[in-house]
Amino acid sequence: MNYDIIVVGGGHAGIEASHIAAFKGHKTLLITMNIKNIGDMPCNPSIGGTSKGIIVREIDALGGLMGRIADHSHFQIKMLNNSKGPAVRSLRAQADKVTYPKNMLNALESTENLTIKEGMVEDLIIENNSVKGVILSDGTKVYSKAVILTTGTYLKANILIGSENTEGGPHGESRSNYLSDNLKKYGLTIQRLKTGTPQRIKASSIDFSQMKEETGDNEYWTFSLDEDASYKINEQQKCYLVYTNEHTHKIILDNLDKSAMYGGYVTGIGPRYCPSIEDKLVRFKDKERHQLFLEPESLYYDEWYLQGFSTSMPRDIQEKMVHSLKGLENAIITKYAYAIEYDAIDPLQIKPSLENKVIENLFTAGQINGTSGYEEAAGQGIIAGINASLKLEEREPLILKRNDAYIGVLIDDLVTKGTSEPYRMLTSRAEFRLLLRHDNASQRLRGYAHEVGSITNEQYNNYLKETKDLNACMLDLETSKLKITPEVKKVFDENNIPIPSKTESFKDLLKRPEISLSFLQNFIHLPYDKKILEQVSISIKYEGYINKAYKEVEKMTKLESKQIPEDIDYNKIINLASEARQKLLKVRPISIGQASRISGVNPSDIAVLSVYLKKEYNK
Repeated sequence: MNYDIIVVGGGHAGIEASHIAAFKGHKTLLITMNIKNIGDMPCNPSIGGTSKGIIVREIDALGGLMGRIADHSHFQIKMLNNSKGPAVRSLRAQADKVTYPKNMLNALESTENLTIKEGMVEDLIIENNSVKGVILSDGTKVYSKAVILTTGTYLKANILIGSENTEGGPHGESRSNYLSDNLKKYGLTIQRLKTGTPQRIKASSIDFSQMKEETGDNEYWTFSLDEDASYKINEQQKCYLVYTNEHTHKIILDNLDKSAMYGGYVTGIGPRYCPSIEDKLVRFKDKERHQLFLEPESLYYDEWYLQGFSTSMPRDIQEKMVHSLKGLENAIITKYAYAIEYDAIDPLQIKPSLENKVIENLFTAGQINGTSGYEEAAGQGIIAGINASLKLEEREPLILKRNDAYIGVLIDDLVTKGTSEPYRMLTSRAEFRLLLRHDNASQRLRGYAHEVGSITNEQYNNYLKETKDLNACMLDLETSKLKITPEVKKVFDENNIPIPSKTESFKDLLKRPEISLSFLQNFIHLPYDKKILEQVSISIKYEGYINKAYKEVEKMTKLESKQIPEDIDYNKIINLASEARQKLLKVRPISIGQASRISGVNPSDIAVLSVYLKKEYNK
């Protein structure tokens, strides 16, 4: 059997990688251990969240599936931080754990050039440091020109509940026993990471009356840039808010040594920004309570997810912990929380294209690269799929910059700084977050997507129309002026807004914090879509900050344009600090810009490197 591209793993990274490679016309094989687990959500079946919702929009802008499938599979959606600035607003949808994987599998099965096969990949076929295919557990060899590994948490996975240590992946399924050892044999550095999941609670045993309701928004939202909302606002499912208390904390702290983490049973490093509840209590001793959410997993069965209560405590302690929560005194636990350890590779061995530095034509995406989260995995998956395809097409890879996308920030952080714990995307990681907004994902990325061939002509035409409307709307506001007549004064007075002293353009009026675009529409007709008006309004109101950000981008772009040759010998550069030399040899940055972001490489080292490049390479 011969294919252009083989994708190993049917999680969120594997889905996007295989779909986009096949969409681009390459004969693609997706190998998964269980076809029923394609698109599975072993943790909370939510899509999006702070910064993550923007990643989903970016995936959609690049031609991916996650946003579109989420739009057709959720039972609640809301815009987080809607009362705050546009830089931190992001969508979050509570997806149905049954419907989402079903819709995703249907989408993959209807994708041309894509074959799905059940099997366990145990080894790679390597010739002259280049991957030529994979070897399955039954000895079958499948050949290809490129391989993308998206193995999730299945590499030598162990499930931990208290002192219990069980070999297996999520849901207690078979784990991959040999692949990570073979990767190590080929020269890849392997590290051990940990994540976890909380209890599932039988809904009929919960007293929701003692909890605070969390409802979806009364406004229609979509992740998709091309489709309208297909749900009914008044039929959204409620979620609920509950808090830990003093009794909960006492139970946990009194039994800390029984947890897998604090009892010495865990070897992997857990996520700093999504810790277990026992880890939260140890780290944040001053907090009197911690926020938890009860969210349904599916409308088709009776299990709710207790978000924020991840733990590796023994089952009997988990019972006491759950029953200490208000409204859960009589709760029936249908699935106990657990921690899961797994193997991952050192992301410093990955190029910005997500191709491996040690093995040519081997790409990796998702948790194998040290990340945590469905969205982070899917974002890497679509980039790996695009770049594996471009490599076969003998074209330059798509490398998103830090000012292009959160996906660009994510990948740059991984390949430049590495990670020793599961990496989670945060808005604070993006220095240009005002440019990387929910509303402008199309403007940022659809041009790239068209260039690399990852979107349809219809999607590209939608982007062109959006661009045309944005420019036209902005021109209308710049060239039209508001005369201060008695009628105009009356409208300002009725809305308790200070009356302008002179005639001004609508653009200048909109810069005032007390004036909204919806208010100005009392005086000017703007025949544009709501999404256009939102983008224009943000662009005008935050114009000063946005321009300042673009000036910083210009500085960064100059550094990024100073390329570093692949064959450079850092040992020949005198006056480099020893730590900088070691880091540069390990990361092998592609530009001065990337080199400047490496921990341990100081401005003085960058100056030395720049002088050397100018002298030896005329760069």
